[in-house]
Amino acid sequence: MAPPLSRRSLLRAAALGAALPTVGQAAAGAAVAAPAVPSAWTVRPFGLDQVTLGEGVFADKRALMLDHARGYDIDRLLQVFRANAGLATGDAVAPGGWEGLDGEANGNLRGHYTGHFLTMLSQAWASTGEQVFADTIGTAVGALTEVRAALRRSPAVLSVDGRFGGAVENERGSYQYVDLPPEVLGGASAVTLAVWIRPSHDDSWARVLDFGDDTTRYLYLVARNANGVPRFAVTTGGAAGEQGLDGTAALPTGRWSHLAVTIAGGTGTLYVNGTAVARNTAMTLTPAALGTLAHHWLGRSAYPSDPVFAGAFGGFDVWSRALDADAVAALQSGRPSDTAVGRGDLASYAFDERTGGSLADASGRGLTGTLRRTWGGPSHPGFLAAYPETQFIALESMTGSDYTKVWAPYYTAHKILRGLLDAYTATGDDRALDLASGMGDWMYARLSVLPAATLQRMWGIFSSGEFGGIVEAICDLHALTGKAQHLALARLFDLDKLIDACAAHTDTLDGLHANQHIPIFTGLVRLYDATGERRYLDAAKNFWGMVVPTRMYGIGGTSSGEFWTAPGVIAGTIGPTTAETCCAYNMLKLSRTLFFHEQAPAYMDYYERALYNQVLGSKQDRADAEKPLVTYFIGLGPGQVRDYTPKQGTTCCEGTGMESATKYQDSVYFAAADGSALYVNLYSPATLRWAEQGVTVTQTTGYPREQGSTLTIGGADATFALRLRVPAWATAGFRVTVNGLAVPGSPTPGSYFTVSRRWRAGDVVRVAIPFWLRVERALDEPSLQTLFLGPVNLVGRNSSTEYLTLGLYRNAALSGDLLPSLTPVPGKPLHLTLGGTEFAPFFEGTEDPTHAYFRRAEPTVVFGTLDSGVTNSLDSKGTSLLDEVWAGAPFRDKGALVTRVRATVDAWVSAGLLDAGAGRSVIRTAERATFVP
Repeated sequence: MAPPLSRRSLLRAAALGAALPTVGQAAAGAAVAAPAVPSAWTVRPFGLDQVTLGEGVFADKRALMLDHARGYDIDRLLQVFRANAGLATGDAVAPGGWEGLDGEANGNLRGHYTGHFLTMLSQAWASTGEQVFADTIGTAVGALTEVRAALRRSPAVLSVDGRFGGAVENERGSYQYVDLPPEVLGGASAVTLAVWIRPSHDDSWARVLDFGDDTTRYLYLVARNANGVPRFAVTTGGAAGEQGLDGTAALPTGRWSHLAVTIAGGTGTLYVNGTAVARNTAMTLTPAALGTLAHHWLGRSAYPSDPVFAGAFGGFDVWSRALDADAVAALQSGRPSDTAVGRGDLASYAFDERTGGSLADASGRGLTGTLRRTWGGPSHPGFLAAYPETQFIALESMTGSDYTKVWAPYYTAHKILRGLLDAYTATGDDRALDLASGMGDWMYARLSVLPAATLQRMWGIFSSGEFGGIVEAICDLHALTGKAQHLALARLFDLDKLIDACAAHTDTLDGLHANQHIPIFTGLVRLYDATGERRYLDAAKNFWGMVVPTRMYGIGGTSSGEFWTAPGVIAGTIGPTTAETCCAYNMLKLSRTLFFHEQAPAYMDYYERALYNQVLGSKQDRADAEKPLVTYFIGLGPGQVRDYTPKQGTTCCEGTGMESATKYQDSVYFAAADGSALYVNLYSPATLRWAEQGVTVTQTTGYPREQGSTLTIGGADATFALRLRVPAWATAGFRVTVNGLAVPGSPTPGSYFTVSRRWRAGDVVRVAIPFWLRVERALDEPSLQTLFLGPVNLVGRNSSTEYLTLGLYRNAALSGDLLPSLTPVPGKPLHLTLGGTEFAPFFEGTEDPTHAYFRRAEPTVVFGTLDSGVTNSLDSKGTSLLDEVWAGAPFRDKGALVTRVRATVDAWVSAGLLDAGAGRSVIRTAERATFVP
């Protein structure tokens, strides 16, 4: 059960003020002082609970993700954490994919998805107030608190029902085993080993027992060898010298099986469930031949790559003689002590323990076993993860990437830390902050003792050294705890060669993994906030300009195959693995954070582009309780179909996709730090409760299906400047009225238009933003283009795997708008047809094959659908005659257009690009044509 949310409103406001500074206070709950914000911020955001989404495409997409958040079993995510701590996992099944031991790179990233999920839940709770989200957060935080406590202790048994009496469960992923005393074999020249097991997984080479020195002198028993059958072997010469016994059939998982091995007189026999299945009459090695051995393990192998046994032990006995077949058969009917055979005289473990980590020996020899972890235990009490600390340790000595051994452990730590901070921010649960603070303490203890050169090497390693947005999260943690060591920790992640290059405006991004590096810069901005060190901010600003627009696709995404190439290479990178979705998520975070310092409209122009296209389009338009249905890559090549269930699941992009879909409203409105202005950054149906000014602002719009928006002021009278973003693409006009009266001024595309006055309840601001159709050209291949209508990227739905070839000037309007060349689809807003292909908004999450780019071809000069028959010739820069004509748009009337045509023709004829006769034909065609205004 979740803990009571006492003092929730107060705690949430305080946390928001420290970790994620916002304006004012939600209408509900006790009033508190306005939270402090970094002094460097000249604007600040509103909390998700202060901005409510209205009906529209954003609310529709969010509703789908909220269904997923409500329906997904949180215990499935917690399973890997509980298993790592040796806690019972019940019937929960790990999600698989990147969150499972059988997923990519052996699940080395597991735990990251839980952090994403916590953030999603926190945002959902803040946005909707639905108790189910707070309850699930409480469940998760409570479980993680138990996990950390268990990791701080020595392992304790998980008692379950055995075949006869008790048994001890070894959860898969616990890395626990039983360590027996060295006397367990007693130097016997004849021996019987017998054990009840219930495997929970079909791992190959998971040791039931392994007694030996290393990988040279040993004996072992496995439930499954490489062929999936039981095997016993003994050797004094390593694997090549093994004397073995192999079973004939696989043991079932989830059911009890009895294994017994006898050795005497040069013969070894393997029994399965009382039946002899293998005999080796040349088994000359015995425990006596092995001599004194270094380890005697149940469940662990001396080979580090072998898995730990997953399942239950229901009894283990060792006799100093070889039992005959009848005796082995008798062991099937009960415990050895309840049969004529009697307990093992060398060792006898019933596994009846209910608590603690000691396992009693009933043989009379007092050989108590001890439950241990293969990795020992955490180096610091603040450690919290879904896998052992070994990945963090191994990273410190790595010189090259190998994600099958170490996969971005500090990246995973970031996701967990971020999720905990968001949980605290949303609910005020002190346990979440305690867990987060402990993680910070642990990381500082681990990293602060490493040489600077080691840290630089670690953070420069591809994949293994990736740490995501951990610096931003640690800065937020420091704002909450005030611990100096937390700020010092944030600076330990400085990757100096990257920071210094970007601060000096030197582009070194070619060949770098995009998403490994984008979130670094958001962290640098937050470090600037905390330290005032200018290079951090300069590096982030310059980096942003290295990505936008020279490494950006039309939808706002970046990266090809997860990596960057040289700036300006767009067409040359388009394929099935373009635009990793995480990159767009992180570029939005960076753009937003930079805007807090400098209100450059380009940051919010980019925000609109990426949010309304890639981010919205990355979410499939259907609900699923099992999967969030979010893309990883978005292939931009011809005929690509979006994959909403990428890889094996629970990927980074599905994680950030869950977050994106529950915070769509986070950047619609910002306020000036001194409360003197309200920035309307995005046109979206969203209601703001601005407690500091005592007003509400309700934006009513169908945007982007509507070409404008209406803002209605409510609440108390207040004086402030309303700053309305004029999109850079809004070259067809931007008109503002207040209460029906036009506001004077000349709005400039790519700026903010300011309306300053004393606002009163009922004031209505109407913003009209006419859309027009335009193209954006690939920087390295101008004939490869993508289509936009206002902010909306339009993609052709066509199954062809070759680029479509299209012309757009055929019926271009005097305004320069290309829209008249396409035909609207009745009843489907923003859907148009051209050349037999339907174009639709990128944000529609369908599984249609699409064309984000097409080949532009205007072979002849055409005006108003009249074809002159004259070749549309090119100049030395690749600019066509029609390009040059229409570059002069908008035209006030047809006469102005014809004048432009004459001037262009004269220039083309003079340059030898067009003969005079053809030029006259072009002019006559323009004079005869009828144009859309």
